[in-house]
Amino acid sequence: MNEAQNWSELPLASVDVETTGLDPQSDRVIEVAIIHMRGGVEEERWSSLINPQCDLPPEVTRITGICAEDLVNAPTFDTVCDEVQTRLKDRILVAYNLDFDRAFLKQELERAGRTWKELTYVDPLVFARELHRTQGSKRLTAVAERLGIELKQAHRAADDAFAAAQVLYAFAPQLPATLGELKLLQSQWATKQENERAAWKNRRDSGIESVIGSGDGQRTSLGPAYIYGEETDPVRAMFLHLPDSGSRR
Repeated sequence: MNEAQNWSELPLASVDVETTGLDPQSDRVIEVAIIHMRGGVEEERWSSLINPQCDLPPEVTRITGICAEDLVNAPTFDTVCDEVQTRLKDRILVAYNLDFDRAFLKQELERAGRTWKELTYVDPLVFARELHRTQGSKRLTAVAERLGIELKQAHRAADDAFAAAQVLYAFAPQLPATLGELKLLQSQWATKQENERAAWKNRRDSGIESVIGSGDGQRTSLGPAYIYGEETDPVRAMFLHLPDSGSRR
């Protein structure tokens, strides 16, 4: 990938997965979508339900609308892994909260006997945490709403993947033009955010983190650029803040 080129004109593969839970080691993918984008325009869309070959928690059905019955005749991941790898090839991988999606795809590919091939990647969440630092929740749907981006069906892979790409393109005027400069800024901001979260965690663990609010309305102070809005537990954030106009991320 030519890092001197304008990244917005390069081929992107915007990815989203829906899963049975949060742990890629023990949970499984139930839906995957890959949308090819270039210059802000959708070129091709592919998505598939996936039979996870395990029980589907009721909370996941409540969040996604996907029922166990929907997955009975769906393909297993090992039967679509070649399709997944082909659709990611020679493209910039885009995903909102990318570590989550990448970890699940990597684990599923390895279960199928494939090797995960690292790609150039861009995570719009890293930019949202800085560009929308003071604007509230950094969940995908909250950011999309602030940017005027329609997210028709949150918590479904294709709609979330398309919204993630649209968020990235919407940020373009505030970001470097070339891929190399974008990657550098992403690395710098990601490191800064990780350091901020580590410092906050140290303060919390040492008992000196402040509590905000007053009287009976007191609540625990949240970490910097916290993705889950006002919910301090990521698992509860996934299961309790939904469904709304936002996404789990």
